[in-house]
Amino acid sequence: MALNSPSRRELATAVLAAAAFPAAAQSPVAITHVSPALAWSFDLDVEVGPAQELGQFAGGRRRVVPILGGQLSGPGLSGKVLPGGADWQTLRPDGVTLLQARYTVQMGDGQVVGIINTGVRRASPDVAADLAAGKLVDPSKYYFRATPVFEVGPGSLGWLVENVFISVGERLPTLVRLKVYRLG
Repeated sequence: MALNSPSRRELATAVLAAAAFPAAAQSPVAITHVSPALAWSFDLDVEVGPAQELGQFAGGRRRVVPILGGQLSGPGLSGKVLPGGADWQTLRPDGVTLLQARYTVQMGDGQVVGIINTGVRRASPDVAADLAAGKLVDPSKYYFRATPVFEVGPGSLGWLVENVFISVGERLPTLVRLKVYRLG
């Protein structure tokens, strides 16, 4: 056996590795870049109540905003936001608000859909203070984006759990308005 030849053990290890990871034995394949399209799916108007202040937490002011009701509307879709959900927020001093809302919508056919909407609202400290105080602010003055995830049983709404969505938000004094888009 030559000095630079692999041992039987090294050969066996290489053969086992190639069998376990066949893609690794092939040459790399280039991934084609595809820019996904956005398709508007529906609008959500979520009625909210006064914030419950919890104090300082994780580098910001923590508060909970109760969800009181609202409406969902879109092509072939309608629903009623049910009371009982909430939006848990952390308002940082730099004008960034971290959001996580959980609530339910009863669709027109009676099916109930759970929604977990996690997002970010970013504004100058002055605009963020006006939003936190419940003032009406032009939505072009802040960034408000979220990623809703849906919980739904089998049936006609299964497409909600089979796709990725983003939402663009607007904060009104007693309402959060969301335009929800499916990522194609």
